[in-house]
Amino acid sequence: MNVSDFLEQHFRHFNARETLAAAKAYREFIDNQNGRMMVTLAGAMSTGELGLSLAEMIRQGKVHAVTCTAANLEEDIFNLVAHDEYRVIEDWRALSADDEVKLLDEGFNRVTDTCIPETVMRHIESRLLNLWKNAAEEGKPRTPAEFMFELLDDPQLPEHFQVPRENSWLAAAKDAGIPVYVPGVEDSTMGNIFTARVIDGSLPSHAAMHPGTEQLQRLSMWYQETSANHPIGFFQIGGGIAGDFPICVVPMMRQDLRLDIPLWSYFCQISDAQPSYGGYSGAVPNEKITWEKLSRETPKFMIQSDASIVAPLVFAYVLGW
Repeated sequence: MNVSDFLEQHFRHFNARETLAAAKAYREFIDNQNGRMMVTLAGAMSTGELGLSLAEMIRQGKVHAVTCTAANLEEDIFNLVAHDEYRVIEDWRALSADDEVKLLDEGFNRVTDTCIPETVMRHIESRLLNLWKNAAEEGKPRTPAEFMFELLDDPQLPEHFQVPRENSWLAAAKDAGIPVYVPGVEDSTMGNIFTARVIDGSLPSHAAMHPGTEQLQRLSMWYQETSANHPIGFFQIGGGIAGDFPICVVPMMRQDLRLDIPLWSYFCQISDAQPSYGGYSGAVPNEKITWEKLSRETPKFMIQSDASIVAPLVFAYVLGW
């Protein structure tokens, strides 16, 4: 029994039923409605190696734009060049404060059960710093994703790959030529380092990197051009800025620019957030109607579950695995 058949047979109720319904609607949206899909990545999905399925989704034309946190952007690269140097802590819930100090002293940064070595951060910093300096000297700023695309063009980088390049969703996005938007770059290791290099004078200013507002403008242009011929859907993994930034492009264009722009035509969010606790990122889909992001008729799905489990299952179904 393949994955799709397994879901059809066993995912019949509750969040399981919602997962299958969302996957069916995703497949219908892309294959039969000529739709285009924005996927957003919050949390630590790159460290969770979502690239194993997301990269194939991109290669097969099931994903047409990505918005992610800067941490997801950089951690896809970290995993590509340092996968074998990571440490997995199987009993991570049992770690004491002393255990955490020991990991720090050994040069590891923990993300749930996975510890990222500090060495890979310094490795990537050394390569990116040259790209940042060149952009500053040329007066040609880049977006965070464009710097990473440029890094992937470094002919010396492949010798450091510890997993196949095919496992990288960012490399797949670069090859496919789809846009990657990265708001809030300062909330990441490389964003911290970029700021530090401005402070210590290694970079002359912050001007080498495009801000989020410029990326939002680019997103609005992509949305206008794409929506002229295709409905556009929104598949949100987690919450936070990765989802809030791109979904707001529609009300921005409709309300602030007074443009006749269609609303998002499909919506699914995988999250464990509860709106009753004050978490906006857990806002139920219907609430987005009031913000002029979704319509009453938009297919809407809210899967309250673990994205590291659910997202690969949805992708497998969409891919027909």
